[in-house]
Amino acid sequence: MFRRMFQFSSSEKETLLASRNGSAGHSLGMAELSSALQHETERSGNAVAGTTTGVTPVLESFADVYAAAGVRATGKNYTILKIAEMVNSKHLVDMTPEAKRNSLMMALEAAGAEIGDLLQDAVTRNRALDEYEDERQEQIKAFENVKAEENNKLHAELEQLTSQYMSRIQANSDQVAQEQDKFRGWQKRKQQESQRITDAATFCVPQGNGPIGIPNSLSAVLERVNLPRR
Repeated sequence: MFRRMFQFSSSEKETLLASRNGSAGHSLGMAELSSALQHETERSGNAVAGTTTGVTPVLESFADVYAAAGVRATGKNYTILKIAEMVNSKHLVDMTPEAKRNSLMMALEAAGAEIGDLLQDAVTRNRALDEYEDERQEQIKAFENVKAEENNKLHAELEQLTSQYMSRIQANSDQVAQEQDKFRGWQKRKQQESQRITDAATFCVPQGNGPIGIPNSLSAVLERVNLPRR
């Protein structure tokens, strides 16, 4: 009977292992950007809250894992966990492994506990742990896939926003350059207009006063008016 049970446990363990092995304007523009980023953050937060509900809280207590798997104590309330406690008892700490085994068997015999039930309990609990591990792994993998897809969408949206704002930045720079070119053109025409005024003013001032030649500024023309006559 025990040999069949151990064979059954070994095959189950191999099956579970194989299953596991088989199983990611400037102020206006900044205000709009801030609003857009805030919207994306809130939307992402809502998505996280909605997705997280798909992952059940981890069972920190192994007792909860066993209970969720429907594992129940066998006859005489002796379980493989109780055996583990007895083996690690301070009363047996100085005994050799064989002496511990003899003491344990004596206690189990006195309590009327069946070895077969205890070994079956060990198989059942180990299976419950493996199955819970597989379940959690599948949930985490699914959660990871959802988040990877969400991150891809966020990256795409971020690139789109970046492209839009870079275009607006370039447009602003181009407008400034255009205004600067217009101003330089106006300055050139202004110089021409000032010279035209100066040339006209020259004819309004006696030519005998001041230095000979055509003055290059209106101030020089006006100085002729103030110069004393020779």
